[in-house]
Amino acid sequence: MEKFYFEVPGIKRKDAAVAYINEFFEYDSEINGVGGLRRYLDDYEGWLIKLEEDYKRIPNGEKVPARTYFLIRENDDKIVGMINVRLALNEKLSKYGGHIGYSIRPTERGKGYNKINLYLALKVCDKYGIENVFLDADLHNPASWKTMEALGGVRIREYFDDEYAHCTVVDYSINVKKALEEHKEFEQMTLGIREEVK
Repeated sequence: MEKFYFEVPGIKRKDAAVAYINEFFEYDSEINGVGGLRRYLDDYEGWLIKLEEDYKRIPNGEKVPARTYFLIRENDDKIVGMINVRLALNEKLSKYGGHIGYSIRPTERGKGYNKINLYLALKVCDKYGIENVFLDADLHNPASWKTMEALGGVRIREYFDDEYAHCTVVDYSINVKKALEEHKEFEQMTLGIREEVK
């Protein structure tokens, strides 16, 4: 059985992280949940500094504290996904964006990995005392919102967003403790959350 874990980005993954983003460009795929990495491909070290600033940030109207993780597959030590967990919400994120943004690299999609990605993110939310997670997705991206539903997500709204996404958006809520209790089948596929930066 394949196993996965979260890892806080560090310098040892520099080349692998740049390759992860370049794969999205190669497949002309939307990039989400990467903590702004696409803007730092020529300054990976600067991105690592930014992530630490993000983590320690005091919430304000523009930005909130957040933690970004690589989803690593143990057997080949490969980054198969990334996720950005916002540890608080401001007014903007309460309307659009929510607590979590995520992605799976194009060549690893369709294997159920994003469910593991979201399961581990819910464990992060539980650790930081977030009881209910707000998430959203474009309606035309069923892979994203079906992942939310697979982890107990309840659709709370569907609307056309003409401010940020310029498409129809679906909003979801997940009760964190309930989701973790009811979806323990993912626990056997995970090796935890490695917070130490290397």
